[in-house]
Amino acid sequence: MAILEVRNLKKYFPVTSGVFLRRTGWVYALDDVSFVLNKGETLGIVGESGCGKTTLARCIMGLYQPSDGQVIIKGQVVSKLKSQQRKELAKNLQMIFQDPFESLNPRQTIKEILEEKYIIHGKKNGNLDSQIKNLIERVGLLPETLSKFPHEFSGGQRQRIGIARAISLEPEIIICDEPVSALDVSVQSKILNLLLELQKFLGLTYMFISHDLSVVKHVSDTIAVMYLGKIIEMADATDIYNNGQHPYTKALLSSIPLPDPESDRNRIVLKGEVPSVENPPFGCRFNTRCEHVKDICLEQEPKLLKNTKDSNHLTACHFFF
Repeated sequence: MAILEVRNLKKYFPVTSGVFLRRTGWVYALDDVSFVLNKGETLGIVGESGCGKTTLARCIMGLYQPSDGQVIIKGQVVSKLKSQQRKELAKNLQMIFQDPFESLNPRQTIKEILEEKYIIHGKKNGNLDSQIKNLIERVGLLPETLSKFPHEFSGGQRQRIGIARAISLEPEIIICDEPVSALDVSVQSKILNLLLELQKFLGLTYMFISHDLSVVKHVSDTIAVMYLGKIIEMADATDIYNNGQHPYTKALLSSIPLPDPESDRNRIVLKGEVPSVENPPFGCRFNTRCEHVKDICLEQEPKLLKNTKDSNHLTACHFFF
């Protein structure tokens, strides 16, 4: 059952210059993004920095107002909801941020940080202390944690606190914006395992954003690959890794380190720089870096369509490789 649906979502940021800040162009951060996320599943979003991953998350969260398109949560179009309805919806939609230190108020104790959401949403009651104690233990920290401040913890511990805050109101959807990229490799696996345990125990639905494909493979049911504000390939996680079709996806997969130092992998090195999102290439947005580029790639933008060999595999390319 679909719990989150994104339809033709666009987000353009104006570019201004001069004393009067006149608009001189647009940054096409998101351009016609669509997908469906089913209850209890994890959608992984991957791509280079600047491809629109975080902008997509913030549009879904309501932190950015989309330029066009719709975000539909449990059948409700978010843009049509009134402020009180959005506040109610916010209980079901939470976010885990990339930086576990910057996302926590340094002047509040951990107990105050976790209490805040209960107070905002009118959930404070006589059992709050017990609820918060159970919450901090659920993410693998001791009750003594509650009287301390964020600077007294390691990065992994701070991220556990961020996860506790995200699940405090028992949401159904959690957006994870690169939740392990700022952590040591030894800690990353523990946080990922915690997220998977919580998903199973609480029935959570995740949208997991990362630039690390090996991390995304570990946690995702479906993977969407983004490039310059568009989804260019989407399929089951296993299918993406075993049968990636878009040239950009193949290049990303070839960059994943292997544990065997003597492995003879054919590394695909992309030439050139990522084009500006203010002035994206005409036709296929990947045509400036693709070794298979043809005339049609320069003239016509490919649509995200099903591969005839696999109805669940979508690729935005004029040719399947």
